[in-house]
Formats: sequence, structure tokens, C-alpha cells
Amino acid sequence: MDKFKNKYRIQSHRKPNWDYSSDALYFLTLVTQNRECNLGKIVNKEIILSDFGKIVEYEWFQSFEIRKELILHQFILMPNHLHTIVEIYNENRVETPVEAHGRVPLQNESELPSIKQNAPIRLPKSISSFIAGFKSAVNTKIDDYIDEHQLDIPKYNKNNHFFQPNYHDHIIRNDIEYQNISNYIINNPAKWVEDKFYV
Repeated sequence: MDKFKNKYRIQSHRKPNWDYSSDALYFLTLVTQNRECNLGKIVNKEIILSDFGKIVEYEWFQSFEIRKELILHQFILMPNHLHTIVEIYNENRVETPVEAHGRVPLQNESELPSIKQNAPIRLPKSISSFIAGFKSAVNTKIDDYIDEHQLDIPKYNKNNHFFQPNYHDHIIRNDIEYQNISNYIINNPAKWVEDKFYV
């Protein structure tokens, strides 16, 4: 994993010209700044959340209460990162067949919607706007916790992020991919010591 300003960061894997407000299933990974294990710890192959982890978990689920275009499929908090499968589903689009786990993922490259090169980087109701809103809420709520408990640690802001500024995303294209990623997320705590983010 590369470093920026001597800090670990996830490289951008944004798909060129892809419209990240489009209906699709997305596998997302967010990592804490410097891979700090401040979300909890793994005990007997299960995650035990810290107070910060509980705040992150609460804000994550709140995101789906306020964003009706989002559907949560899988989610796991780990000591220093989270994995999830999130679906964007806009009700005003033409309905597609529904499988047991949700809408049918995209099958091939020709089905991928695209945007013009000069379009805004952060589209409304997009994955990037969702992640930005979530991260901002986490920073605010954890800062409130730091103040309330008078903790002697730096607060989080635009210059000191709780999560790394970037994140990893992958557009899920078929059911086999969906099942493999879903199983990976579910089994992540049991395989913590083998994880690339293990510290």
C-alpha cells in the first residue's frame, strides 16, 4: 500500500467515466488513518467494538436511513477498516429482475453507464457523496466524544481524517463475484491475522 505524506493510503481505483450514481452493486473498503486499530479488536474470531467503533457503526446505519437510494447488503467493521456491499437503486428507473440477494448485477462492460469527462467529480446520490457524508458525520461525532470525555488526543477535521481520504471500490458484475465477496466479508473476522490490514 502506498504512502502519501508518510501516511498509508488506498490508491484510487475509480473506473474512468463510470457514473457512480448509477444503479449497481459496489464492494467498498474504508481504512482508518495510518491503519490505526481504533474501531475495536478481534476476540474469538469476532469483532468487539470500541467506543469509536460503536460511533462508526451507528453513523453507518444512519446513512441508510437518510439515503433512500442505498441498500445495504453486507457490512463488517474490523479493527482498522470496514468492508461492505452497497447497492444504489433508484426507484424511478426501469425495473430489472430480482434475485435472492437483490438486483441482478451488471454482466458485461457494455452495460456500464458512463458520464462525460467534464461532469462533476461528486455527483448527488452517488457513492462518493455517500462516503463523504459518512466520513464527515464520523469526524463530527468522534470529535464530540473527545470533547465530552476530555480525551487528550487530536481531534479530527479536514487536515486530520479519521478514515483515509481515499477508499477502494469495485463494481460487482455477476452473481459469482457477489457470493465470493459476500463470503469474504462474513469471514473477515475469523481470518484477521491473515488480513493485509492486520497490525
